[in-house]
Amino acid sequence: MRTAPYGRILFGAAAVLFGVIALMWHDADTWQSLARIWRAPFGSVLGDSLMALGIAGGAGLAFRRTVRAASTLLVVVYALACVICIGGIAAAPKLFDSYDGFFEQFALLCGAIAVYAAAQRDAARTAALERAARIGIGLCAIVFMLAQIVYPAVTAELVPAWLPPNQTFWATLTTVAFGLAAVAILINVRARLALNLMTLMLALFGLLVWVPRVIAHPGSHGTWSEFALNYLITGAVWVVAAGVRGVPSSVRRPV
Repeated sequence: MRTAPYGRILFGAAAVLFGVIALMWHDADTWQSLARIWRAPFGSVLGDSLMALGIAGGAGLAFRRTVRAASTLLVVVYALACVICIGGIAAAPKLFDSYDGFFEQFALLCGAIAVYAAAQRDAARTAALERAARIGIGLCAIVFMLAQIVYPAVTAELVPAWLPPNQTFWATLTTVAFGLAAVAILINVRARLALNLMTLMLALFGLLVWVPRVIAHPGSHGTWSEFALNYLITGAVWVVAAGVRGVPSSVRRPV
């Protein structure tokens, strides 16, 4: 099992945290792109069940014996979440938030696939699944870059004001970083390095942006949700990185 144990544990712990937050607070801020679940017939039962399964899957990633079953469960949970987000895109195809919400959930699906791939005994199957997860995360990086381009003021406002030289500088730098990471990941040249650097950047987002906000506003449902989602995506990128075999930049493997 090549999955980075710390990445797998972070991914699982964040899945548990997000599920607990979701079950504690039933409002649009907490659910974000998945809010439409609870507006559907029997939506409360469906939504609570989905989050409970996410908690079970996340907890299962902590133990080697249950990783395969737990990752299978998370693949199902995040695949369903993606399907639900597709409904949001169909309802508002001109709204960028609909696409951004889908790719946030798609990043989690890629992470779950990467963990599942690492638990397989068939080398060819493992390689195919890891390749799919890598390409998927590359596409997500493009959308994350576009989100910061579409909402530059919101992105800059999230940067702590005390960071020199200014908020706009860091918003621009991270936007470029997402773009460069996407290229490296998709063409599979220094992809593992790009994924590891992207993991570090996302972890710093959580530490510098969301931790202070959670401390300052512990009753804010949306802030807790963003915090948990940030580290879910961080863990997803980390486990995908573990499945990419390092190769020299001069040697191109098939995409």
